[in-house]
Amino acid sequence: MRVLRIGHLSTAYHTSLLIMGARWLEKKLDLQPEWELFGGGPAIVQALDKGELDLGYIGLPPSMIGISNGVQIKCIAGGHIEGTVFIARKEYYSLEDMGGDEEVFLRQFENGVIGCPPKESIHDVIIRNLLKKHGLDIEVKNFKWADFIPEAMERSEIEAAVGTPALVVVAEHIAKLAIPPSLLWPNNPSYGILASQKLIEDNPEIIEGFLKIHEEATNLMRERPREASRIISRVLDVVDDEFVLKVCRISPKYCASFSKEFIGSTLRFVPVLKDLGYIKRSLKKEDIFDQRFIEKVHPEPPHYNI
Repeated sequence: MRVLRIGHLSTAYHTSLLIMGARWLEKKLDLQPEWELFGGGPAIVQALDKGELDLGYIGLPPSMIGISNGVQIKCIAGGHIEGTVFIARKEYYSLEDMGGDEEVFLRQFENGVIGCPPKESIHDVIIRNLLKKHGLDIEVKNFKWADFIPEAMERSEIEAAVGTPALVVVAEHIAKLAIPPSLLWPNNPSYGILASQKLIEDNPEIIEGFLKIHEEATNLMRERPREASRIISRVLDVVDDEFVLKVCRISPKYCASFSKEFIGSTLRFVPVLKDLGYIKRSLKKEDIFDQRFIEKVHPEPPHYNI
């Protein structure tokens, strides 16, 4: 049985947990997956660079930073868009309360701290770009593991935070959704499937088989979220079906394909990453994406906005 080494996060709406729980790689492809949990996308990029992984579930900005530094990886499929939310303690105003004025909204936190997943994660890039856009010097505290962010809010170490939709549900007793995912960065590529160049060159048939299962999993999450949530909650073990269902419904835009919006939104990160000093050279679409496999597996139009 061929071993497939896959890096993943604890994010509830990634198909990794669904595929893991349903054991589809073992049953349908006769593969032996070695799943490794990471605290953030940048660490997965590093593991791919060291040859320790074959595939990774990663937000596109950390992947782009790795590619710009010479890491031999390509994004071979999508997965989800608009996966970054902004939450704030309940005593603060939401963006809607402020009439949609981002600068006025953000000024509430000038003497506070905004929590965020690891440096160079998609969430980190989005919030730092937003603050720079408005010329605001507000502290952003990065956490190696995003799971620690709600605890920091409980201890009043941070006033607000950006991260995945799970933040909204975990911290709902003390915080509220202050900026919905569709407004922070429209169509942002919250995660895709990244493959090592070695896997692409040596085992294209494994990639094609994996992407068929990945597509099946995104369909299940979009069409039968309650069934998907039951499987995912069993893997996570510390939350119930309803928790997972709430998380998955905050931004239910799932598909394995690349939409023109997914790719366009990804490319809009290039000048932002350069401006933040995260990359030194410009990247083109062909530097980031290898669309051959998903176009074969998913020839129909993308399903993100269905």
